[in-house]
Amino acid sequence: MPSDAVLYQAAALCLTYPDDDLIDRLPLLRQAAPQLREFTDHAAVTPQPELAAHYVQVFDVRNRHSLYLSWWHDGDTRRRGMSLVRFKDLYRRHGLELSGEELPDFLPAVLEFTARTGDTSPLTEYRDGLEQLRARLTAYGTPYAGVLDAVCATLPTAPTGVRR
Repeated sequence: MPSDAVLYQAAALCLTYPDDDLIDRLPLLRQAAPQLREFTDHAAVTPQPELAAHYVQVFDVRNRHSLYLSWWHDGDTRRRGMSLVRFKDLYRRHGLELSGEELPDFLPAVLEFTARTGDTSPLTEYRDGLEQLRARLTAYGTPYAGVLDAVCATLPTAPTGVRR
């Protein structure tokens, strides 16, 4: 398990829809992953319905802030299907099956996978997309940008040519 496993798990929780479970876990997340305090402090003082509306506005209204990593590389093309298959194969090689409705490239799922297995390859492979998302969240002025800042800080330097 990587030394950043707790951060990856906490970031996965922060990047999911903010339900009562997230609100209940905020004190633990704040203590376990101090790198995420900008977000956890914001979430702690924001009423849950307002936090949920902000999440929907940021992540669900348009793809501009997509949490689906293959979207950043493949867009809505046929290639994306092959990327999704590669994510599923990676999970299976580690003895994991994705449960629920989300696609395998959903960033919180990838972060949880990384926390459990120590395999950072999907994060490093899609580093350009993470950087694009981080830059767009920063420009948008959302506390979610701090979550991406913390995750990106754990990864090797992005190759040149990052599109923003």
